[in-house]
Amino acid sequence: MSDFALPITRYVLNDTVSIAYQVMGEGPVDIVLIPGGISHIEAIHDMAGYTAFLRRLATFARVITFDKRGQGLSDRMSEAPSLEASMGDVRAIMDEVGSSRAILIGFSEGSAMSTLFSATYPDRVSRLILFGAFPRGGYQPAPVEDRIAIMQKHWGTGAFVKRAVASQQQVSASTMEAYGRFERLAASPGAQRNTMLVNSRIDVTPILGIVRVPTLVLHRKGDAIVPVEQGRIMAQLIPNAKYIEYPEGDHGFWSGDTEALLGDIEEFVTGHRDGSSADLERVLATVLFTDIAGSTQSAVEMGDQKWRHVLDEHDRLGRRMIERHRGNLVKTTGDGVLATFDGPGRAVRCALALTAAAREIGVPLRAGLHTGEIEVRGQDVGGIAVHAAARVMGHSQPGEVLVSRVVTDLVAGAGLGFSGRGTHELKGIPGQWELFAAHA
Repeated sequence: MSDFALPITRYVLNDTVSIAYQVMGEGPVDIVLIPGGISHIEAIHDMAGYTAFLRRLATFARVITFDKRGQGLSDRMSEAPSLEASMGDVRAIMDEVGSSRAILIGFSEGSAMSTLFSATYPDRVSRLILFGAFPRGGYQPAPVEDRIAIMQKHWGTGAFVKRAVASQQQVSASTMEAYGRFERLAASPGAQRNTMLVNSRIDVTPILGIVRVPTLVLHRKGDAIVPVEQGRIMAQLIPNAKYIEYPEGDHGFWSGDTEALLGDIEEFVTGHRDGSSADLERVLATVLFTDIAGSTQSAVEMGDQKWRHVLDEHDRLGRRMIERHRGNLVKTTGDGVLATFDGPGRAVRCALALTAAAREIGVPLRAGLHTGEIEVRGQDVGGIAVHAAARVMGHSQPGEVLVSRVVTDLVAGAGLGFSGRGTHELKGIPGQWELFAAHA
């Protein structure tokens, strides 16, 4: 994508409803941006600063945006969607783009669904970031019907969206028209009324205490729509959440000075900020990704205690096998591992040994490997090679070890066998990729 091209809008069908989404960037991790009260994934690019904000995120992640059902370019509905329906749409988008696990960024009203999704599907969420968040929709002092009456009187003029960037004292007529157009395209006044009624009944307070994914709560003290006290409550109720409060700024995350905000997000996601390369080392390595096939269903069938025991045994196996084959365990992912090796042959043998050992304890493991240049920052790794290995794994079957063509070429004569599995497209990575199943 060029510096000026905007992402292409695509659709995924969830049940009978088409959900519009866009993808920007090709980073090694996925970020799903959960929209607030209104959304239109094309018209919002007219908001000053929005596209630049997403492009900065896309320097270290693949960024996925979408319109909630009933809004923007998604199918229009007679009623506002429930949190359950919205969660299903996010899962459908992630499945469509090949994202087994993602970082969720919940904005404003999107924070409630983000926290509920993270608590319900922790295997699909690696980290949770909340901005301008609130736990209960009934925090506003004015009755919801009074607020709806004001909204309906001014809808389409830009007045509603302007509140999100209230610190901008001088707003030109053309900017106000862009705001108004965004409102009109996002939803009709009646649809927005339904959304406001549903949002007023939101209360995720009871589930915040069971959110277990690493969480970052961000809030600006000058937020004119969601008082900063709401962000503080979210951070207090989510276990071990990190809270950062900015002394000034708007409700709209793209508005004003975004450098500190983007730096904090990047550091939370990658462990470094501002694209700093001072501690960056680039090396050639073979990357191994694994995960447990059908982990969510297995967890439901076994129950929490037994499933935790299985995961602990899985992690012990992973560490033992990786150490035995002189690899580097980068991290466990909840239901899998990420490891690197300086020799592709040992990486393949480790993957075969690990899948065989996991099979003996009743765990169907999938594995994917790719060799390429990786970026090493402290204990973490990144780069397209990491992204590619994860995508290769996504094509493997339970108990199967899939590798890219690069791996097979590098281990010729090492006593390993491979069976062709055809040519595939890897989501987010250009070109056609030949994949092979490894066997001893």
